[in-house]
Amino acid sequence: MEILQLCNKVPYPPIDGGAIATLNMTKGFSDLNHKVTVLSMNTSKHYFDLVSLSKDIKKYANFVGVDVKANITATGAFLNLLLSNKPYNAQRFINLKFRKKLIELLENKKFDVIQLEGIYLAPYIKHIRMYSDALISLRAHNIEYEIWQRVAKQEENKLKVRYLNILQKRIKKFETSFINKYDVLVPITKRDLEIYNKLGNNKPAHVSQTGINSNELVSDLNNIDFPSLFHIGALDWAPNQEGLKWFFNNCWTKLNKKYPDLKFYVAGRNAPDNIVEYFKTLTNVVYVGEVENAYDFINSKAIMVVPLLSGSGMRIKIVEGMALGKAIVTTSIGTEGINSTNKEDVFIADTPETFVLEIEKLLRDKNLVLQTGKNAIDFIVKNFDNKIITSSLVDFYRNNITIGQ
Repeated sequence: MEILQLCNKVPYPPIDGGAIATLNMTKGFSDLNHKVTVLSMNTSKHYFDLVSLSKDIKKYANFVGVDVKANITATGAFLNLLLSNKPYNAQRFINLKFRKKLIELLENKKFDVIQLEGIYLAPYIKHIRMYSDALISLRAHNIEYEIWQRVAKQEENKLKVRYLNILQKRIKKFETSFINKYDVLVPITKRDLEIYNKLGNNKPAHVSQTGINSNELVSDLNNIDFPSLFHIGALDWAPNQEGLKWFFNNCWTKLNKKYPDLKFYVAGRNAPDNIVEYFKTLTNVVYVGEVENAYDFINSKAIMVVPLLSGSGMRIKIVEGMALGKAIVTTSIGTEGINSTNKEDVFIADTPETFVLEIEKLLRDKNLVLQTGKNAIDFIVKNFDNKIITSSLVDFYRNNITIGQ
């Protein structure tokens, strides 16, 4: 099949959940001998010079980029609030240059499947219909409005709460407006499918988790810094900022007092200045910033801490951490869509007391850390094989290919 993936950012380098989910699917399609084109907005925030893509990546697809600013600014957010009824998150990705490049592609090549990587590509469905009879798939990476709904509940600043509530309501209206405009729906988790169905989805749907290429994620136990705690994730993403602040404010003081030599390493890109300054105020918290190789960093540390209080979809970094054999302490929200087993291949904690308790348990017992990591690897190999997941999705597309024609 000829497959076109539409993205609102270049899915390379694969250092955040969205990029990983998109690129792994690209690799899966290609490994099954399908021809893939990836059309991405090349935003200022996540800009990547596609000319510099390695041959190893270029072999998977024809990567096409369109320069789009899509900047987040206080002025832009304010004007959007006053002058638009669209959520600011979505409005930034409605772009004439991208639309023209999309139309140009559709006029010059016939595609069998066009996969939209997330709800913010949905405004282009009407243009696809004009120039293509391809099957249009909405790959829902998460329930977007739910992320901001949860963030609003955790926010203490009343003015921010008011803005976040307006934003999440607009996003929900935006998401709901595109229900059934696609031909098929591909949510990443069963839970997300249930929410879409409650919102009115009646199109064929197939749950397709983000797959993992186990040959790329190899656990290395030789140089683990034990004991050590770490977190890795996009530091410009509100749920990560919120969760880390909650952990450091409510759990770290107790742990640091009892284990004065224990260090907590924070890695991730695009951390705002105020977040970096906040990390500097904390004892024994080491801000690493963006790392050259995420897998090497994860392999070098002992216990992964993911204190997510909001978010939606599936947390890819947790899946990657498990694939690399990490003992992980996270929340119930962190494990949504993964279906892992508490105290067997992951540790779930939803209160400061439980977080401290589970981390202390692991700090006292290196064998428990290693055994939990081994269980995690076995779980990922069994449930998240990229080839099996992509093959199942391709079969679903083939069974529904005539819908778009």
